[in-house]
Amino acid sequence: MAPRGTADRRKAFRRGIVSEYVAAGYLLLRGYRILAMRYRSKAGEIDIIARKGDLVGFVEVKARASSEQSVFAVGNETQRRIRNASMTWLARQPDAGSLSLRYDILAVRPWRLPVHFKDAF
Repeated sequence: MAPRGTADRRKAFRRGIVSEYVAAGYLLLRGYRILAMRYRSKAGEIDIIARKGDLVGFVEVKARASSEQSVFAVGNETQRRIRNASMTWLARQPDAGSLSLRYDILAVRPWRLPVHFKDAF
């Protein structure tokens, strides 16, 4: 694979940002409240933190051509970083003891509704 140029990187970055907003809109329509987008800590980054009742979902958004590609794009290292970042976020929540946690993947595909893989890892 040829190295990516600056224009390609910018295009991929923009596609990722747009996909995260599409995913957030989808979650809002499903009754979730968005607590944070692009949450960063020293441990890692979480694309979306969403809450529905006492359930907090840490959502990794993947923009791919198919749902399968999205799921396979979230490897063990990515999962570890998301879990570590979620623990940092959770440590700052006063009601952390009463929350249920879930790690989801939201696949954003071109010209189709997103697919939400609940409790994906």
